[in-house]
Amino acid sequence: MNIIVVGAGFSGSIIARKIVDELNIPVTIIEKRPHIAGNMYDELDEHNILVQKYGPHVLVSNNWNVIKCLQKYSSMKPYVVKELTVIDGKYVRLPYNYESIQQLVGPEKAMHILSKLRNSYPDKKKIPIRELIQTTDSELNAFAQMLYDKAYRTYCAKQWGLSPDILDYSIMDRVPLYLSYQERYMDKDFQFIPEKGFTKLFEKILDHPKIKIKLNTDFNEKSEMKNKHIYYDGEKVDLLVYTGALDELFNNKYGELPYRSLNIEYEWQDVPRVFPEAIISYPQAIGYTRKTEYRYLSGGNNPKGTTIATEYPCSYKKGTSLTPFYPVITDETKKIYEQYKNELNQYPGVFVCGRLAEFRYYNMDECIEQAYHTYKTISSYLRNNPNIGE
Repeated sequence: MNIIVVGAGFSGSIIARKIVDELNIPVTIIEKRPHIAGNMYDELDEHNILVQKYGPHVLVSNNWNVIKCLQKYSSMKPYVVKELTVIDGKYVRLPYNYESIQQLVGPEKAMHILSKLRNSYPDKKKIPIRELIQTTDSELNAFAQMLYDKAYRTYCAKQWGLSPDILDYSIMDRVPLYLSYQERYMDKDFQFIPEKGFTKLFEKILDHPKIKIKLNTDFNEKSEMKNKHIYYDGEKVDLLVYTGALDELFNNKYGELPYRSLNIEYEWQDVPRVFPEAIISYPQAIGYTRKTEYRYLSGGNNPKGTTIATEYPCSYKKGTSLTPFYPVITDETKKIYEQYKNELNQYPGVFVCGRLAEFRYYNMDECIEQAYHTYKTISSYLRNNPNIGE
């Protein structure tokens, strides 16, 4: 049976491992990049600091099984994600919370705002900024508008290259105002990183004699869609798991789906520490959105200095060295995606999974859970079609 998985990130790697472990069927993974691990890829830089090449990643989840399933391949160490943002030249707690309010407006004004928030939303744990702006209370409305203008609007405009007014609500709602002093950036119970890094974790996941990996290979360059089947390099594919951008699979026939990318610049500073937290957000800075001090996130063995990564958002352009990171989800782009998805449904034995292929802004834990869910669908499909590949 000819089973191909396109992409060696979490979606493709987990599904491939489940297929070989539970169904004992060989799998070929085709990966466009020169490495496994997708956007979680990390490596030691020239200063012996473990740098995550596509931006900071920490596994956070309320589902312990997400962490447990990865413990089979790597020891996991706790790491609680805490962040700061810089607004008007000073550090402010992120996620925005009661502490942030005091930092932004001072204790006297904060006293009134905190009291009104507690009285107006007694049963809420957090509130999206777009909802708070709609309040009829003039003081709360003024604070919400100030926070939106100085943080949300400016950050989103850089991150997405669009006005936040046309972005899908799911994007803006990822960073709510917490109605407490909750300071975990992600309010999730379990927060871990692989002890030896993500690349080592992926090496273990993919270490199986029935998994074959082809790096530096673009599946779409040798794939063909005809008679409601997919062929690769002239051979019919019995089952395809596709984790790439869906418009590229169909040669952009309904139009390009937009994705955002990042240019990441690195600098070495010969001091033991630069920032009070490992990740700092910059909504008001020109051009860049975030800095990460990797010595205090993923670690390393250099006691003398520290590596800083600065992220500059940009549009993803097909055919360049850029990597698609985030789907730009609007009402218009969702309609384009649905055209691709509707046509894909006509191809038996083709399954999509992951942020790019599903055109959804998954967190890592959601991506892992979705991979397990997709595998169950694949397993059921193979059981119901025992003659595939004969």
